Amino acid sequence: MPQPRGFAYEQRADSTVAITHHGRAAATLRGGRAEKFLAEVESGDPQLVMARWTGAYKFGNERMARNHPRNRSGRTGGR
Repeated sequence: MPQPRGFAYEQRADSTVAITHHGRAAATLRGGRAEKFLAEVESGDPQLVMARWTGAYKFGNERMARNHPRNRSGRTGGR
């Protein structure tokens, strides 16, 4: 599974943290959640931490689902 990328965060003067993904707002953290996020991002892989906090990470089963016969393109008719 590829590593997440494209995440960035900004710590603002009012002690909030804004997380963006490819320049678009993904999450805003305030108070204790912002402090906990900042501690975690300093101690681990920042891209992975931001992906987990925003919920924008893959679970690994997307490729298998795409290849399932029911999901293949070219399907005709209904059930």
